Amino acid sequence: MHNRHDYNQGIMSIATRDVISAPPTMKIYGAFETLARWRFRRLPIVDPGTRRIKGIITAQDVVEFLGGGTSFNLIHVKHSGNFLSAINESVSKIMRSDVCTLPESAEIKDAIQIIVEKELGGIPIVDQNMVLRGIVTERDVLRALSLQKLQSDKRVRDVMTKNVLVEGPDCPLHAATKVMVENRFRRIPIVSENVFFGIITVTDFIRYIGTGQIFSQLITGNVDEIMNVPIRDLMTTDLLMTTPDTPLGELAEIMVERGIGGVPVIENDKLVGLVTEYDMVCALSKVQHYT
Repeated sequence: MHNRHDYNQGIMSIATRDVISAPPTMKIYGAFETLARWRFRRLPIVDPGTRRIKGIITAQDVVEFLGGGTSFNLIHVKHSGNFLSAINESVSKIMRSDVCTLPESAEIKDAIQIIVEKELGGIPIVDQNMVLRGIVTERDVLRALSLQKLQSDKRVRDVMTKNVLVEGPDCPLHAATKVMVENRFRRIPIVSENVFFGIITVTDFIRYIGTGQIFSQLITGNVDEIMNVPIRDLMTTDLLMTTPDTPLGELAEIMVERGIGGVPVIENDKLVGLVTEYDMVCALSKVQHYT
């Protein structure tokens, strides 16, 4: 457990140092499998000899690959819709090479600023030669913020997204991925006739592919066989939920302890909002005047 933090402290005091990474030559399926195995939402791609960072693949890239973004063209165009063929391409074909990084000399406040301004869920830390030395995530920052134990009058209702875009349980996967990519969402609540069913997250997509579950849907190998599956088959139903009146600090501690990125807000048995790690970092960093 980290101690209380001064935000002028070095970033390495809260970062993960032993970073799981992958080489650019790893197959796309191997990268997705690695994300699923470690329950990560991002995987730095490094040169295997020097460990210099070459790119990064995130949960959002998984969604784009599945049909919501430009990397879907790898399946749709180059491999004529054959999913099995496309996932054997190297991960370099879909990784992001314009990686936002922090130097080892950065401070915690620098990470907070980037996360808040650029809405990034994680930032690789590199030395002067661009060698990967660590990674800091929204969760690391939220942990540091929540450990300050500073008093705040803020409640969940003050920071939650109220007009939440929802989908029905029979919404096909291809429609959900497009909504996620177009809106830069990491999760979509599932509601039917005003009843909250669960939530579909980018992590569910990673698990769907990375654990091999996806192959049970394949007969010919065509991507349509997997993208027409209803999201009810993937959605998470065992959820932490909260109420609008829950104190922000209390919820932050629970989210960090349980490793949860987003929490549905329920009032009178109805979904009234959604609060995420990003929302919490933004709110708590303002309360605690980290700059």
